Amino acid sequence: MPVVDVDGLTFTYASGMAPAVRDLRFSIDRGEVFGFLGPNGAGKSTTQKLLIGLLRGYQGAVSVLGRDLADYGADYYERIGVSFELPNHYLRLTGVENLRYFRALYRGETRTPEALLEMVGLADDGERLVAEYSKGMKTRLGVARALLNDPQLIFLDEPTVGLDPVSGRRIRNLIQKMKTAGCTVFLTTHDMTVADELCDRVAFIVDGEIRLVESPHDLKLAHGARTVVIEFDLDGRPGRREFPLDGLGADADFLALLREATVRTLHTQEATLEDVFLRVTGHSLQ
Repeated sequence: MPVVDVDGLTFTYASGMAPAVRDLRFSIDRGEVFGFLGPNGAGKSTTQKLLIGLLRGYQGAVSVLGRDLADYGADYYERIGVSFELPNHYLRLTGVENLRYFRALYRGETRTPEALLEMVGLADDGERLVAEYSKGMKTRLGVARALLNDPQLIFLDEPTVGLDPVSGRRIRNLIQKMKTAGCTVFLTTHDMTVADELCDRVAFIVDGEIRLVESPHDLKLAHGARTVVIEFDLDGRPGRREFPLDGLGADADFLALLREATVRTLHTQEATLEDVFLRVTGHSLQ
């Protein structure tokens, strides 16, 4: 049974004339990192708000953790975790105090604030006021808070935005560890590098509609050129040639070049996930 099963999800804001999202259909399996990708205003945040219960009055069917989403009450938040793109912490409290406060809201067992701060690289900053935190530190504190109740399903909205390379790597590694432990992750982002690295499957959403759902690996293979580019030095001069991937092992020119030249680089012409998004949707990510 999927952890999340969405069938025909449609929602229109009270102030809107057209649906913000329309006829969304997808499912997410246990232990899967599912990427929800699209430009600003595509419907990513609306979909997340619907799935975490912040918006009601939708059409269609939504099942989460084997139960109709509409049947949940406050017990729903004992089972999921949420990290918002815009951190919403108590600035006059320290990092530890923020986590202790939110920890007290759960009825079940929780992780300790100290352990969570260590996980996101804030172990040395737990006693500092959050008002003194940088944007990236606040983002990491938000991820830590989302893990307080050791959730079965976690929603992460742009979890690496504003992070320096080291902190970004820490959060990506943490997401991979969560997946290995069996946690299911719903990841909304417009960062295709993060999606390509982390996601088992991605959904492309534009103008409130899903254009496709597929694995990054299969998408890049399907949309890449079946050629190999080799850069080399031959007789003291640099060169670059391109060969068809099909039949490459029997290509006499290619094999001769490998024997006679000094190979500098050799790679297939794989499309990037951003290239695929543009080709499929006709939209950029900005």
